[in-house]
Amino acid sequence: MRQIPVDMTGTTVMVAQPPQLKMRDKKNGVVAVDPETNGSLMTVDVLFVANGNAEVITVTVPEADISGELTTGTPVALTGLVARPWENEFNGQKRHGISFRATAVTSLAG
Repeated sequence: MRQIPVDMTGTTVMVAQPPQLKMRDKKNGVVAVDPETNGSLMTVDVLFVANGNAEVITVTVPEADISGELTTGTPVALTGLVARPWENEFNGQKRHGISFRATAVTSLAG
């Protein structure tokens, strides 16, 4: 799978929605896990501000690598942020997008 590193230079990032367990199968309550560590994955919605533009993105991160109190508005650092293009077909409809993954999310609140 292709991974595109995200340049964090000159960006401001803060929590838009606190971390939540990432579900592999919401209907059956199956939590998504990291294939390498078998640890649970979380999603964090963050407000990503760069070059005068702001956008909320959802970032997947291992649960063990979330540091500090992450409440709405908390400034954070995203370590190892990458973008991954994806595409699938569901009920004859092609869908595509970009998912984001970080190796860690750390609170910058002091």
